[in-house]
Amino acid sequence: MDQNELECFLVLAEELHFGRTAARLRLSRARVSQLIQKLERRVGAPLFRRTSRSVVLTALGSRLHDDLEPHYRGIESALARAITSARGIEGVLHVGFSTPLAGEMVMKATEKLRATHPELAVEVCEVPFSDPYGMLRSGDFDLQLTDFPVHEDDLTRGPTLLAEDRVLAVAAGHHLAGRDTVTLEDLAEVPLLTIAGDIPEYWREHRLPTHTPSGRPITPGPAVTNFQEALTLVAGGNGALLAGAHVALYHGRPGISYVPVEGDKPLGYGLMWRSGGGNRAIELFGLTALEVTRDMAPADPRTAPPG
Repeated sequence: MDQNELECFLVLAEELHFGRTAARLRLSRARVSQLIQKLERRVGAPLFRRTSRSVVLTALGSRLHDDLEPHYRGIESALARAITSARGIEGVLHVGFSTPLAGEMVMKATEKLRATHPELAVEVCEVPFSDPYGMLRSGDFDLQLTDFPVHEDDLTRGPTLLAEDRVLAVAAGHHLAGRDTVTLEDLAEVPLLTIAGDIPEYWREHRLPTHTPSGRPITPGPAVTNFQEALTLVAGGNGALLAGAHVALYHGRPGISYVPVEGDKPLGYGLMWRSGGGNRAIELFGLTALEVTRDMAPADPRTAPPG
């Protein structure tokens, strides 16, 4: 039996849409139809019921899918393990992450790789707040999943995997805490926590702006070295913090309100590695991260517990 027919059948059984199936397989819709028709002739009965509005599996198609899918995926996995072993994808890959959301993406990719490529071990570690690129440069990490922007000559960045809006973390009793949204102009009304350490200027200006878009000064708050310290200061009314919207879900706690920032540019996340230091293992992790993040939705701070 033709492998293309089987792969096309399994993808169509998952998507139940000829256009999406064609896009995933990088084929034309006509070629997808041709492969399915060939398989149906080989079986001797329809595997899908097609109308102008829907595509559904027949009872025979559903049974074939259930019987075929685990064996086909097993063949794929066996072949992938042989290929990766031949290409030297073994050993340990050290991956850093900058935020809880980046950590979740790293762990999802690691779990998937553990199942599909057990010969590649992945160890993960959080990136220090005050030194966003130092451990990657020193070789402690092979690659890092971080929030963008990144403009470093010696580091290469991959595509954006996920984007989210930002929120302003403020003390629950602050007058901005009662707003549905705030703007970057509202940052002039509260001290903004700063970060101690050797921080690139573009990084600092994106996350810790010193002026609003209209030029009003933003008062600098205390300098912090880690995220928990920042949240403690925010809860105590010692300043505010700009952060990704996911923080409202991961760090909901008494005394802090997370207010969506309106009119701000989304915060993107992606992988980066030392320029010239890429290898097949890094490429494999990147492809896996891209796959798992397709199913991850940006956080909605409005669903976070109230401060």
